[in-house]
Amino acid sequence: MFQVFANCSETMGPGAAGERAARAEAMGYFGLQVPDAVHDGLLISAMALAATSKLVVGTSVLVAFPRSPMITAIAAWDLQAMSAGRFELGLGTQIKPNIEKRYAARWDSPVPQLREYIQAVKAIFHSFQSGDRLNFQGEHYSLTKLQPFFNPGPIDHPDIPILAGAVGPDMTRMVGRIADGVITHPTNTPPEYIRQVFLPRLQQGFEKAGRDGKDFKLVLGPLTATGKDEATVAAEWEKQRGMLGFLFSTPAYWPTLELFGWQDKGQQLLDMTRNGTWQDMPNIITDEVLEKVVPRGTYDEIAAVFKERYGDLTGRITFPMPEDPADDHLVAAVIEQLQQG
Repeated sequence: MFQVFANCSETMGPGAAGERAARAEAMGYFGLQVPDAVHDGLLISAMALAATSKLVVGTSVLVAFPRSPMITAIAAWDLQAMSAGRFELGLGTQIKPNIEKRYAARWDSPVPQLREYIQAVKAIFHSFQSGDRLNFQGEHYSLTKLQPFFNPGPIDHPDIPILAGAVGPDMTRMVGRIADGVITHPTNTPPEYIRQVFLPRLQQGFEKAGRDGKDFKLVLGPLTATGKDEATVAAEWEKQRGMLGFLFSTPAYWPTLELFGWQDKGQQLLDMTRNGTWQDMPNIITDEVLEKVVPRGTYDEIAAVFKERYGDLTGRITFPMPEDPADDHLVAAVIEQLQQG
């Protein structure tokens, strides 16, 4: 029923990526999503692909704007070639303060800028594969020079899927127009939100581009409270309460709160960040909020929970790997249930 992806923590570096990817492959995961936050997502992807033979590896999500589309395209092309077609390029915008002050890069209009970025990367891929002259000219990016010496040439699996992260309405519609898939933010994964808000926006993008959307990859990555027993699940439940308190303090992540009439919680959390009362933020996330956002259950129960919540919405989900490898066989059984329907 599902293609199930494992993921990595933002702090996991390339030295640990191979071992984690090998574990995920042995457990039966379809793929692995790697972050681009503390460490370089492309380097982590290379290590994960080198350690596996079947696992699909994708960036979730690579921060686009600090990287030239050419730099990103070359790296993606090499990763696709070395893995015999197992790489997926997930792109995202990050936020303006990080782009300008952390990366010293340009932030213009994020939606048209990312649209052009994706189009530019696709144009580069076409030139790599066909040898045709590169001639992409847009408002934000212009790429018109690719001498034969610098062209890596055709590969056996040139159709590299390009996915993008999307939260806001304009970004979601744009991704529906030109990308191969979308990676949802954990705060925007309640089934009600996907049905009532997210899918209609994607459909608008499909219609504008004349696409049917049948092959579009919708990746749902909810925060999940699971484990081998109820005590572990309860501890994970509280962990996700704290995580949502932090995430929902960012106004960009309030759409789910707004759908359920909880806008006041977002404002309370934002005020707490300004007042420095971080320790009190989990108190704002009630069990009612958690039940909407976080699927919960032991390993014996969680596959049924996922199928009920997401079975008619998508064919791709993420599911957490256990921290203790001694529990890998338990999660392997969950993965088998999820992927066999």
